[in-house]
Amino acid sequence: MDWTTLDHPPQFAPLYWRAALKRRITGSHLPEQGFRCRVSVNPEQVAAYRQVCGFADSPMLPATYPQVLAFGLQLKLLTAPSFPFPLLGLVHLRNRIRVYRPLGAVSELTIAVHAHHLKPHAKGATFELVTTAEDALGLLWEAQSRMLCRGVKLDGAAADDALPTPTQVSELTRWKAPADIGRRYARVSGDYNPIHLSALTARLFGFPQAIAHGLWNKARTLAALGEHLPAANIEIEVEFKKPVRLPSEVTLHASVAGPSGQLWLKGSGEIEHMVGRWRPIG
Repeated sequence: MDWTTLDHPPQFAPLYWRAALKRRITGSHLPEQGFRCRVSVNPEQVAAYRQVCGFADSPMLPATYPQVLAFGLQLKLLTAPSFPFPLLGLVHLRNRIRVYRPLGAVSELTIAVHAHHLKPHAKGATFELVTTAEDALGLLWEAQSRMLCRGVKLDGAAADDALPTPTQVSELTRWKAPADIGRRYARVSGDYNPIHLSALTARLFGFPQAIAHGLWNKARTLAALGEHLPAANIEIEVEFKKPVRLPSEVTLHASVAGPSGQLWLKGSGEIEHMVGRWRPIG
């Protein structure tokens, strides 16, 4: 892996401009390239994120928050000239977070991102976007996001490793996903993908309405689970199903509190929005 260490986190504006200009697939191999950078945790920004995602005040960072700290580096990787797929149009299929140690007393982290495991898919090809966060003691947090690029042709059969349908879950809570949540989440995360901002911009990409960010759905779910989950030594994996159209109401079904369990986010008419599980890191 060819690592580039940045002096400061990237600026979003030029990266979004680069993403807007690249609309074609330019290859079928992932670059051996990664970016890393030291980032500071801003308490005011964390507080704004908590409010948008429904997290209670806590000395611990939300388990999803390092994704926000890494977003600029992810943009830089996915819009690099050597990256073969256009950022606009990538579909987030799956997300797994691992929290190795409690996320308390965190003021600075070293964030690193790279992509690997390009594989055939029934609709194109998938790859894993890997993000890590380290503190002075070493690896603290890690995430893998499975991304789909439609239209890529690779040799080989597509694997089917879908998460199992949850069993022994019951309704825990429900909440409304308001029409403006895409814009509100964009302001705290930096993710201004047009499909999340308004019905008008979403229609440009084939969606009749704006849809909620997948990582907002996951964050809002973890906020609702609260003390259901251990603070560390935990892996939380979700698979995104049907998007949450805005505005709408969703219902969270979950196992009882414990070291492992399952979750199921549904909409009206039993629409599956997200399935997932949590378990100790193995």
